[in-house]
Amino acid sequence: MIDLKGKNALITGSSRGVGQQIALGLAQLGCNVILHGRTIESNTKTLDLLEKYTVNKYCVAGELSDEGQVNDIIKQVQDLGLQIDILYNNAAIMSPYYEDYWKHTWEDWMESFKVNVMAMYSLCRAFVPAMIENGFGRVINTTSGIMDQPELAPYGASKWAVNKLTDDLKEKLKATNVRMNTLDPGWCRTDLGGSQADHDVKDVLPGALAPALIENDGPNGEFFSAIEHKLDPDLLK
Repeated sequence: MIDLKGKNALITGSSRGVGQQIALGLAQLGCNVILHGRTIESNTKTLDLLEKYTVNKYCVAGELSDEGQVNDIIKQVQDLGLQIDILYNNAAIMSPYYEDYWKHTWEDWMESFKVNVMAMYSLCRAFVPAMIENGFGRVINTTSGIMDQPELAPYGASKWAVNKLTDDLKEKLKATNVRMNTLDPGWCRTDLGGSQADHDVKDVLPGALAPALIENDGPNGEFFSAIEHKLDPDLLK
């Protein structure tokens, strides 16, 4: 397990939910965090929660469904002048149709793939080459264990695409010190997961940090479960 003190992590969708927990967990380990939300103001709560940790905190903002705004997010990060060591592609959207699973529109499909897959690819394209050059990097792409849920078809298919893209990209990282893996946070009570979910969002820690803590020759293109992965519970104490 590596030391994350002084590393810099960008976590998309960290203004709330799972991303917020990941940011808090990384900060407890001494990792500097770059928060992302739709607006700068949306990061306020996470910043307040991070106040007690002596790490550097930054904020960027923009809609991941819009290519121009994704490019602007990338520029905001680059303008910070930091080496990005860890990238959590955490943000995702879902368009449920519980009454009739045939009602998903092309727009539903496109929005899901823009945010959940295409923005993920753009962020990897922006930051992974520098990770390779710098000799260190951890990329964690949030996936889902969802299955047999046609009511959530665009979301489920987009997460399958996340898995496939991760599997393909990892081939280019084999001879490097950059590791790219997927993370399933589990079904958590968040704005995305809903109030009936199995787990409190805080249950993602410390397991959600596992793919950031692996060694340079550790897992690559593999699946991590935040709920099931066994890390020392005292890690964040």
